[in-house]
Amino acid sequence: MTPLPGGAALAMLITLAALAGLIEAERRGSALARAVTKVTASTAFVAAAVLAGAFETRYGTWVLVALVLSWVGDVCLLSKARAWFLGGLVAFLLGHVGFAVAFVVRGVDLVAIGIALVCMIAPAAVVARWLLPRVEGGMRGPVVAYMVVITSMVALAAATVSLGGNGWILGAAVTFYLSDLAVARDRFVAPGFTNRLWGLPLYYGAQLLFVWTVAMEAPITDGFFLAF
Repeated sequence: MTPLPGGAALAMLITLAALAGLIEAERRGSALARAVTKVTASTAFVAAAVLAGAFETRYGTWVLVALVLSWVGDVCLLSKARAWFLGGLVAFLLGHVGFAVAFVVRGVDLVAIGIALVCMIAPAAVVARWLLPRVEGGMRGPVVAYMVVITSMVALAAATVSLGGNGWILGAAVTFYLSDLAVARDRFVAPGFTNRLWGLPLYYGAQLLFVWTVAMEAPITDGFFLAF
């Protein structure tokens, strides 16, 4: 079991409650409720990371940086405008770089990186074949860059787990990867509530898993025990 400070646990619960409200706001098409619940959910996972001990380790600090960048991306994606979507894409790309740095500073197995990258080639190729023909020309470069970065992030997650255990790190990275497919489908392929219905729980679930890993990596302090 992993000790989780009560404040972090409360912030995680706020994220889950706001997520439920966000899904309902998306279903009803309420822009105001969507903005309020999304900003609340994302702010709460950033707070949860801080309260879980993000500043106690280099790994935690870089995860916090990535979560803050994700927060910026979430705010950008509140708008449907192309410029704001591009801004969100850049913020999330940098967020994935932040996660990748967190894995590197934690330690990675160099052989495992190569194996993981080889394993990621097939799904990346499938996604590229499905998605890129539907992406308008001006967005294709940023989307390809994003795909390269998130694929590398997942590979580095596998490499740090290979070196030092804590499979939740890889679980969080893969869950984030899957949630991005929902965003891509909604933006470029088939817009609709269904994408958010499965994509939002995966996205916020990934962020909370990353918060959990921060608590796992931080020195044990007083708190109560929670476990999956």
